[in-house]
Amino acid sequence: MIILQLVLIILAAKLAGSLSVKWGQPSVLGEIIAGILLGPSVFGLISPSDTLSAFSTIGVILLMFIAGLETDLDELKRAGKSSAFVGFGGILVPLFLGYAAGGIMGLTNLQSWFLGVMLSATSVSISVQALKEMNQLKTPEGTTILGAAVLDDVVVMIILAFLMSIAGGGDVSLSTLVMKKVLFFVIAIFLAWKVVPWVMKKLTKFPVSEMVVSSALIICFIFSVAAEYTGVANIIGAYIAGIAISLTKFKHEVFEKVETISYSIFVPVFFAFIGISAKFSGIMDHLGLIIALSILAILTKFIGAGLGAKLSGFGWNSSMGIGSAMVSRGEVALIVAAMGSSANLIPQDLFAIAVVVVIVTTLVTPPMLKWFFQSKSNKKMVLSPNERSGQF
Repeated sequence: MIILQLVLIILAAKLAGSLSVKWGQPSVLGEIIAGILLGPSVFGLISPSDTLSAFSTIGVILLMFIAGLETDLDELKRAGKSSAFVGFGGILVPLFLGYAAGGIMGLTNLQSWFLGVMLSATSVSISVQALKEMNQLKTPEGTTILGAAVLDDVVVMIILAFLMSIAGGGDVSLSTLVMKKVLFFVIAIFLAWKVVPWVMKKLTKFPVSEMVVSSALIICFIFSVAAEYTGVANIIGAYIAGIAISLTKFKHEVFEKVETISYSIFVPVFFAFIGISAKFSGIMDHLGLIIALSILAILTKFIGAGLGAKLSGFGWNSSMGIGSAMVSRGEVALIVAAMGSSANLIPQDLFAIAVVVVIVTTLVTPPMLKWFFQSKSNKKMVLSPNERSGQF
């Protein structure tokens, strides 16, 4: 049964992705819509399952691993200031406006803060694919987006832990959680810098086929598991692992072969699974609130992250493109919502609404990115050489 499901998903995702590109949009948009059509919300041909969820998880991990392989470490260091501006701008604006919205909705003080935290979360896995298709991933804008996403994940999870400790949601110690995150990054950076190149040299000497790629994937998955264990998103661990491999002589071989594996099976399943998992039942009962929260979710990230980019020195078109890339809440916001639900920080009906809002932000991100980065490219084409050199 799973084989037939994979056939349907991959075929539908590739066809829909091709149509999306033909109509001037990133392929990821078509792949997500293909999932919605295949899933219970429309035709009901495929239902979410643990097996598909596992394929999907591997897909997003490999996607961010590839992004790490393509990251220029020197450029990432230079983007530190702009990433901080974008990251904090994309957190503070949704956090406080989300809190205000919660008050208007009649939520308690704690629930209102949680709504703000949920709106502050971001996931750039969708944006990474769109940026790759537009050849923008290795640009200063792309590097800034990736750096801001790492910062966003850490800060949002710390704020969430603080709220859960106040609410008494489980044995949550803020100091322990912060220490675990700090320890992860210290150890991960040290391993990426000193240990991973040595391990790759040793493992690749084994006389078996494709040991280079296998070694890289082992490192990727170990970093992902370690990140998840310490409360950091597994995609952040995969991204750091990708950067680590990019510092070795095996970078190009790993990139070519992992990209082939990923985009043949796992990445299309990841994007389609987003659509398959979407639940639109009862949407009409809360349509007004869903529309309002969707607009709030889109605008707060777009404005907050976009203003942060502008303050750090980017031009308006680049700033709006960066703001667009941070709009998608993806799996990170769903994890935050689930944690809040288990700690009674969010009413059950609001949890269902939040899931739909996350899907909406995921769907609008690729077209927004396409629009603003295309506008940026068109603007550069009409600038004179002197004017162009004055643009960041």
